[in-house]
Amino acid sequence: MERQDKKYHKSSFYWLWRTLILWIGSSLGFLLIADLSVGLTINNWTTAFIAAAVVGILNAILWPLLSRLLLPFMVFTVGIGALLINGALIWLASNFVPGITIEGTALILTPIGMAAISTILNAIVTIDDDAAWYRSIRSAVKKFDNNNVKDTSGIIFMEIDGLAKNILLEAIERGDMPTLKRWIDKGSHVVSGWETDLSSQTGASQAGILHGNNQDVLAFRWVEKENNNRFMESTGLNDAPIVEERISDGNGLLSINGASRSNLFSGDAEDVIFTFSKLKHLKKFYNRAWYYVFSNPSNFSRIVCLFLWDALLDYKSQIMHRLRNIRPRIYRGITFPFVRSGANVFLREVTTFALIGDVLEGHVDVAYVTYLGYDEIAHHSGIRDEDAFYALRGIDKQLHRVEMASQLAHRPYQLVVHSDHGQTNGATFKQRYGQTLEDVVKELLPAETQIYADISPSTGDHFVAAFTAPGDKVKGFFQDKTIGVNEYIQKYRVNKKPGKIKKKDANVMVLASGNFGMIYLTDNVERLNFEDINQIYPDLIPGLAKHEGIGFILVNSNEHGPLVIGNNGTYYLNDDTIEGENPLANFGLNAATHIRRTNNFKYTPDILAMSLYDPEKNEVAAFEELVGSHGGIGGEQSFPFILHPVEWDLGDDLIGAEKVHQAFKAEILKVNM
Repeated sequence: MERQDKKYHKSSFYWLWRTLILWIGSSLGFLLIADLSVGLTINNWTTAFIAAAVVGILNAILWPLLSRLLLPFMVFTVGIGALLINGALIWLASNFVPGITIEGTALILTPIGMAAISTILNAIVTIDDDAAWYRSIRSAVKKFDNNNVKDTSGIIFMEIDGLAKNILLEAIERGDMPTLKRWIDKGSHVVSGWETDLSSQTGASQAGILHGNNQDVLAFRWVEKENNNRFMESTGLNDAPIVEERISDGNGLLSINGASRSNLFSGDAEDVIFTFSKLKHLKKFYNRAWYYVFSNPSNFSRIVCLFLWDALLDYKSQIMHRLRNIRPRIYRGITFPFVRSGANVFLREVTTFALIGDVLEGHVDVAYVTYLGYDEIAHHSGIRDEDAFYALRGIDKQLHRVEMASQLAHRPYQLVVHSDHGQTNGATFKQRYGQTLEDVVKELLPAETQIYADISPSTGDHFVAAFTAPGDKVKGFFQDKTIGVNEYIQKYRVNKKPGKIKKKDANVMVLASGNFGMIYLTDNVERLNFEDINQIYPDLIPGLAKHEGIGFILVNSNEHGPLVIGNNGTYYLNDDTIEGENPLANFGLNAATHIRRTNNFKYTPDILAMSLYDPEKNEVAAFEELVGSHGGIGGEQSFPFILHPVEWDLGDDLIGAEKVHQAFKAEILKVNM
């Protein structure tokens, strides 16, 4: 503690200088918004400086009380209420300062403008951000009562969504993650790898890690033929709670005094924020942990500024990728930059603030949080693109801030950083072959067959989907304005959506989860076997198996059991014999084991298709339009990491998310014994 205080100690001159910068930034923010003529008027720059000073004084006096009394209002308006309260304080200041008036949209825009200019000035004059964070955390911890805080260690699990072990090590070597490098270099933490199940995506991995059970969590999306061909999606507001109910036994990773922050499933924690399986329970949305998010009047305004800046960076990235002709490349769309910002900034910042509050209060024994930004950006820019490493630099700052909080807290906390899966790069299936998986299936079926397909990108395979706007994919319409909307839909729409072929009318459903494809023959309630499929659709299995973009397909045979069929060979899983070339040769030592397990899932499709994996280029051909993808096997998508305290013993056989749960649970029990 003393060493940390010395490290971040700054002279009185430093803090006077920082206060002056904030004052100047706020004043310039006043002038900027006044020039926009949106409801703020200021007669001169002197008035702006006086008004900024008065607002600062009012914030210092009134904000601590207002933020506590009006916290529910701020929470249920997802921060907009904080901007309105800021605006109200500015309006109050205008009553004391002649020459300033404020109304309308300026009540929201002015706090944002003030925070934006202050943030820019801080960056220009290189104000030590760590010192400011340390000072604010040290000040905050004094407000928490330590009389009832346990003296045993708490544990904080911080998941970086979609980060493969290899990419983590590269980021550390590049200098993008100095916090993690420091932990490793000083010997407090080590990096271990683990291997995902066949489905390398958040639904399966978090089900296994948080609940110790990912049985039947097949992919990002799947069809339940026995339930009247019900279409299920991991991030569905109605579906995620159903999945959690199926996998939970009440003894999840967070079941004993745990907290879930920004996760897909709750781990049986009662204390949840932005946990998708609980989002429908509004009473769970409000939580005292939100207080730290709004404990400073400028926190939310700063988040909004960073959000907008991150969106601008993505627009810049799209231009630069085109100018440099970076390949593979996908069309990201007009609204995607704001989807990216939602994951990479908004959820990141809110998650960190809430987690720091948990740590300082000291009542949570186990917390689990997810940082989504890398996964979302790597999907669209590439897993080793500069955009992706930029996201990791931002996440590393959050880890450092949590570390500072843990060192100042009234009780010790052990910090664990890990990922739920990786990603593998590559040009998409459609980019390589000019066809989607749906198109290939359609060509192999009789013309009258009705097909419903959903191969839309499952970006983030998390609740980032909540940020996605339906107008994101309008490339064709903007490029060819000579056609009408109906013609656009027919000409440019890649994926069949409800309205063309309805799910209930389909004979065949084609779904995708990264390079993991699923083909359901929905006229039959039971999963059809190899022999029956060949009789009904004789061209389907041979056509898929021989396609150069498909690495293998999985079907069940009445005679031989599960068959893995590739371009030039068949793997008989029941007796481990191979006819011709081994179709799993490029997919890892445990591929057959993973496939056997998945073959026994209740909702495994009639035909499971996995795209090619090129080991020389380390590429897959995603069935979704994503540069970096995950969901199946092939390359780094199956090999995430765990950076854990050196004294932890996780074992040498971490294959499958359920094994990770068991290892984590054992360490939690050691701490609480």
